[in-house]
Amino acid sequence: MVDIDDLVFTYGSGGFQLRVPKLALARGERLAIVGPSGSGKTTLLNLIAGILTPDSGQILVDGAAVTGLGEAARRRLRASHIGFVFQDFALLDYLSARQNILYPYRITPALSLTPEVRARAQVLAAACGIGDKLDRHPAALSQGEKQRVAICRALVTQPKLILSDEATGNLDPDSKARILDLLFEQAAAAGAAVLAVTHDHELLPRFERVLDFAQYRQEAPV
Repeated sequence: MVDIDDLVFTYGSGGFQLRVPKLALARGERLAIVGPSGSGKTTLLNLIAGILTPDSGQILVDGAAVTGLGEAARRRLRASHIGFVFQDFALLDYLSARQNILYPYRITPALSLTPEVRARAQVLAAACGIGDKLDRHPAALSQGEKQRVAICRALVTQPKLILSDEATGNLDPDSKARILDLLFEQAAAAGAAVLAVTHDHELLPRFERVLDFAQYRQEAPV
């Protein structure tokens, strides 16, 4: 599902570089990424999703060369193939929880907002414990509820790749287990791979593979 070769990304004006010589993620695989703050974990997710572009190297997502696509094509790839749970939620304040969950269908012509999709959003929201809060706006939601909205938005398109940046970071232990169960259940149903950044080492046994990212960030050459 993801194949990375000789990836290089420089932060700012030559301060540090993220270098990933090789990284592969199989279809349906669950991979957790750990490492200290500033080691490039979130940057890698943004590069895979085409939100950032590398200095050099290649990223393939489901056979498509993300690094060779224009901005519009990268947006289409994200909408059709990738579910992204952002660390800061990235919710739109002027939309309700329901509208935020369905937002990918409103901005991507390739996605059709059908009654089936609306029903799937309702089912996901109920499974995440926010089924009765779909008409509320983000300002009326707790941090944990916002996180659940973001997770539902990532899952509603039934993506082939789920990128999770601390998806359970604002949840209590019981909710963490329930949300991770939901992520894995939806991923398995769609045959999707999960690539998750986490600082919660208690969750690591739930993943098939764990990658320590500390090795990849280094001083940029002068």
